[in-house]
Amino acid sequence: MPTGTVFTHHSHPDHQLVWTDSGVLQVRTDEGTWVLPPTRALWLPAGVIHETAAIAPTVLRGAYLDPALSRVKWTEPQAIAVGRLLAALLLHLQGDIEQGARERMQAVLPDLLEPIPTDTIQLTIPTDDRAREVADALLADPADPRSLTRWGRQVGASARTLSRGFRHGTGITFSRWRAAARIQAALPLLAAGQPVSQVAPTVGYHTASAFVAAFRRETGATPGAYFRAP
Repeated sequence: MPTGTVFTHHSHPDHQLVWTDSGVLQVRTDEGTWVLPPTRALWLPAGVIHETAAIAPTVLRGAYLDPALSRVKWTEPQAIAVGRLLAALLLHLQGDIEQGARERMQAVLPDLLEPIPTDTIQLTIPTDDRAREVADALLADPADPRSLTRWGRQVGASARTLSRGFRHGTGITFSRWRAAARIQAALPLLAAGQPVSQVAPTVGYHTASAFVAAFRRETGATPGAYFRAP
């Protein structure tokens, strides 16, 4: 998949384990957005509508499993840590394997699925028109430092009204939403190999340490650990 390739919204009748051994994938569902370097995979239950995109030159790997035969009962997408054993098994499953042998190998998969508790960037767009205008502007320029009061002057609403619009429309505060938007914008830059010192100011952080702290809060890992090869 060349950079920019997108498989638009679709679903599968089987469970899918989405993974790449080379490159970086981005998967969007109604639950959130996942950026998947080779260290991470995403379990997508059957029927979940999703969009898959390559944000670097990428080889799409993974596996499909019959829900009737699967021991995995997750009903929502689940991020998975990919270690050497799981990576080797997924690569082996890409080959031409006799069906009986394939089924036996796939039966081992559930034992290798190690969930990552926090690994999605939640970016629900507010439903209030004025809050949505602010959200759209920040998605276009996540480094914009304006406060809700200053945003209010632009969109014609008080800071309290905008704050309520974000909280009621997204379930989180404006400051938390903006942090998530900044980290989501940073992920493709990091995946492309840009250093933290360069990415931090690009998405609105004055220091690399502040960026790393925010990254850890949102993803549960440092940038280095997030993208480290299995």
